[in-house]
Amino acid sequence: MKILCVGEALIDMICTDIGKSLTEGQSFLKKAGGAPANVAAAIAALGGKVELAAKVGADPFGNYLINVMQSFGVGTLCMLKDERYFTTLAFVSLMENGERDFYFNRGADGELDRQEIDGIDLNLFSIAHFGSATAFLPGPLQSAYQGLLQKCLLQEVFISFDPNYRHLLFKNNTQHFIDQSWNFIKSCHFFKLSDEEALMITGNVTIEEAAHTLMQKTKAIFAITLGKDGTMLGINNTTQIITSIPVKPVDTTGAGDAFVGAVLYQLSDKNLKAILSLSVEDWKEIIYNSNKAGARTCEYMGAMEAFKHLSSDIFK
Repeated sequence: MKILCVGEALIDMICTDIGKSLTEGQSFLKKAGGAPANVAAAIAALGGKVELAAKVGADPFGNYLINVMQSFGVGTLCMLKDERYFTTLAFVSLMENGERDFYFNRGADGELDRQEIDGIDLNLFSIAHFGSATAFLPGPLQSAYQGLLQKCLLQEVFISFDPNYRHLLFKNNTQHFIDQSWNFIKSCHFFKLSDEEALMITGNVTIEEAAHTLMQKTKAIFAITLGKDGTMLGINNTTQIITSIPVKPVDTTGAGDAFVGAVLYQLSDKNLKAILSLSVEDWKEIIYNSNKAGARTCEYMGAMEAFKHLSSDIFK
């Protein structure tokens, strides 16, 4: 049985002229990106069977994204090329004050529609991961995302969710993002939040309060990543901190996606009933192993480059 990751695949155009705005910058580095694409690559690197459902343009950038996914062993039958749209590009520059100058040129990723999603045979998948940072933006992908969620619930597919909040995308419509996130949090079986997302979505001021709110409103098992302080596991109306793995970070990009990919990889040999029967001790081991994957990713520059160094050997 395979894992299905759904959402955006895009090109990150990273300005290598540090301290320069996008207006001033001259040099850019092309990188494959998009949270669902990252999670899929991490799963495949660990040895899992995974398909990525996404839409790209029928252009060199779309071809590049498909080639990168295939190089990891990710199934690309659900990666659709559409001649009507250009592959989505995200331009990013790191300013001297630490802020990011960001410009998002949205294209094909948001055009994956409900009819195309409905064409996916869910009988082939035991797990579906919803981790798109752009699926809550206006467009066909938003409707397709919601439709697939309902299909997964009806067919008893294990549902994983990671909201992947990006301030630069939702700074003018944060409440919409929060409302959409709650819809998935209340429906899924597992979700991962950063500490920032947990506080924003719940409206609480401490992680402990946020976890309490989450346990009141959902039965899902959840993980709140806390960086060097570890990961808070929420299960059976209790929480506990699973320690992090000490590393000297080079780049934290993709660490959260590697964490989620590792969780799903460890669940992929089980059906829904078996996953829901896992004990607290089982989940503690799963989260600890996933912390290892996130830590390994921090030791390399760039998410996709880091995933080349992932393997299930890190769990031993």
